[in-house]
Amino acid sequence: QVQLVESGGGLAQAGGSLRLSCAASGRTFSTPRMGWFRQAPGKEREFVAAHDRTDSSEFYADSVKGRFTISRDNAKNTVYLQMNSLKPEDTAVYYCRVYRPGGDSYWGQGTQVTVSS
Repeated sequence: QVQLVESGGGLAQAGGSLRLSCAASGRTFSTPRMGWFRQAPGKEREFVAAHDRTDSSEFYADSVKGRFTISRDNAKNTVYLQMNSLKPEDTAVYYCRVYRPGGDSYWGQGTQVTVSS
């Protein structure tokens, strides 16, 4: 099992910044990828960004490229999402996920991000 603790959500104005953190504990050796997904009201959960410790590769949704940056501290089993130039359409519940594509997957409880115009 893997446990995830998220923090850093909140309220920001358009153009502002927020930083999310997700600390993982437990059997993380089977889940090399750590990432963030989000779900806005009335919409499906969507991919935002991910980092794979296998080769340090990073992945981003087109909607956040150039504005969001994912980073990872492997020693702390923690992934961060720096969100800059926030837009009202970034408002959503953000979920941390640790997973192996096609394999084990664990989700955090979610943290609310609200961007006002």
